[in-house]
Amino acid sequence: MAQQEASSQPQGFKNHIQNVAIVGAGGNCGKFMAEALLGTGKHVVSAITRAESTTQLPDGVQVKRVNYDDQSSIVEALRGQDALIITMGVTAPKDQEAKLIEAAAEAGVSWVFPNEWSPDMANESLAKDTLLGDGKKKHRDLVAKLGKSSWIAVSTGFWYEWSLALSAAYGFDFANRAVTLFDDGETPISTSTFAQVGRAMAALLSLKIHADGEDDDSPCIDRFKNGYVYVASFTVSQKDMLESVLRVTQTSLDDWKVTKESVQGRYAAGMEQMKRGDRMGFVKVMYSRVFYPDDSGNVEKTRGLQNDALGLSKEDLDECTKIAIRRAEVHGDRGY
Repeated sequence: MAQQEASSQPQGFKNHIQNVAIVGAGGNCGKFMAEALLGTGKHVVSAITRAESTTQLPDGVQVKRVNYDDQSSIVEALRGQDALIITMGVTAPKDQEAKLIEAAAEAGVSWVFPNEWSPDMANESLAKDTLLGDGKKKHRDLVAKLGKSSWIAVSTGFWYEWSLALSAAYGFDFANRAVTLFDDGETPISTSTFAQVGRAMAALLSLKIHADGEDDDSPCIDRFKNGYVYVASFTVSQKDMLESVLRVTQTSLDDWKVTKESVQGRYAAGMEQMKRGDRMGFVKVMYSRVFYPDDSGNVEKTRGLQNDALGLSKEDLDECTKIAIRRAEVHGDRGY
């Protein structure tokens, strides 16, 4: 679709996003988005939350309470919003995202950021094998079908501090000083911290919407319309992660039990666990697939990152590893 120019918009058009609604503004990633957006001084941030919710929200966030059984309450909460960001956990009701997208269309919300925050779902093989693709495509397609909003999917890879703390994910068991390397542990994947994605969303939503003219090639939101934005904190292998862990914990390799497992065998084992009703099997399936040696988890190589275009700063791997280890100490191997 041809990009529009700001000069071609009707009188009174504002070439920036001001009002942003977030679903999950008190959650693991949503709170970082809300804080980063507010920190720009350019946005009014509203949390779309259930009437009975007691979740603590960042200071400065406006609260709009809804009843998901009353679609009109969602529509009313979204009126006047320029953008809707949806962040939801896997336990959220399966029809909730569709209700939000439909309400956004009715309320006239121009931009919808669906619940992506994942590895590259534009890679059809990866989307299929991780069992994530169908649900995410369904919601992107719903935005397009309704025809009132445009969508932007933000591909982040898996969350670094969450995934490193979970043994079924990146293979590290901190309580027992054990690590399972998939194949040789040298396959690089792109992964993001919650804070980096918060900064990415603030930077993205602070861009002008349309180019100022045909000679303006600076970043604008319209360039990502109905497509993907790829961001990451690091592109690292398990061995890179292990070296960081050794530095942070001031331990040596001899202090750890290191085993190796075929990544495809791990994927197959995860599928068998799922058949037995073990939800950790799903975690193994998702994570092992991005470590296949086909570069599907390495979007820095296959797609290129928008980090520079968004002005994202470099992060310190060891500092982020410290956060993951503290998370493991507090939450154990549950992840929450």
